[in-house]
Amino acid sequence: MKLLKMIVPASLLTVLILSCFQAGIALADAPKTPGAATVPAPAMTEPAAQTSPTDVMAKVNGTAITRADMNRATKIIAAQNRIPQNLVADKKKQLETAALDQLINAEVAFQAGLKLEIKDLDKQVSEKADMAKSKFSSPAEYEAALKANDITEKEIRELIRKDVVINNLFEKQVVGNITVSDADTKKFYDENQDKFKQSESYHASHILIGVKPDATPDEKKKAREKAEALRKKVLAGEDFAALAKSESTCPSSSKGGDLGFFGKGDMVPAFENAAAALKPGEVSNVVETQFGFHIIKLIEKKDGGVVKLADAKEGIQKYLKQQKAQKAVGEYVATLKNSAKIERMDK
Repeated sequence: MKLLKMIVPASLLTVLILSCFQAGIALADAPKTPGAATVPAPAMTEPAAQTSPTDVMAKVNGTAITRADMNRATKIIAAQNRIPQNLVADKKKQLETAALDQLINAEVAFQAGLKLEIKDLDKQVSEKADMAKSKFSSPAEYEAALKANDITEKEIRELIRKDVVINNLFEKQVVGNITVSDADTKKFYDENQDKFKQSESYHASHILIGVKPDATPDEKKKAREKAEALRKKVLAGEDFAALAKSESTCPSSSKGGDLGFFGKGDMVPAFENAAAALKPGEVSNVVETQFGFHIIKLIEKKDGGVVKLADAKEGIQKYLKQQKAQKAVGEYVATLKNSAKIERMDK
């Protein structure tokens, strides 16, 4: 995952909602970009005046899916796939149809999942909802994200409940039975050698004194002075990880500033060049980027080359299992739909 040049997902709420529609397959890792803000999904064109959010667009065994549900899903899918807002009418219709298809799939799976016992379902929902809310820097930002996605906190909890029920269903009925053999793993490795080439990589920690994009020269000066003072403490023997935990404004502060391994192109140039110039154990001068002022400590350096099968095995098996799971889940949902009563009003 790229660290300082990464594009931020539309919003945490978007990921939560879409997880209900994506066959239980994880969409992405949580962003590690220092200071990254949650960005609300862009607004879609408002429905025609003669329509109503309460219009029933489909029914699954008598359970209604409304226009409001469809509009919300359409907007979220458009945001995740970076589809322009000024969609021509026929393209927008295609997107709405795709959104309704996913809502129907989710409802069919949810109804099947309710037949399975889930221990502490309410507790799981509360924990996930609280975790989602905690990712926002303030209650105001959370409320703004709810408003941008045309959704209430109650509806978020309902979607999380669906997510837990559906994932439990897929895990027990489909995913839990999928395996990947060593032979398949080696075959994929042998046939995709180009995918396992890696450049020199670095394992580093950093302390970030963040600076806002609109910071004044005086604010930047004070931030640099603070970073310089912290560097002196490190050079004097104070624990780097402890200082990162107490002083760094990067989310990595909870891990003592540890950023894990990163390779060429994963960092903005100034950060990458400074890390590359260090030897393991060395600490950089204060490095300025658009995020603020960094003190970098190199922990380990790995030479480039082809990753060995033993090191790539876990990742390959996870990837192959995901591919099998996507296909198997699709087939399983199709089977569920064959035995369900589905009525569509969008045709």
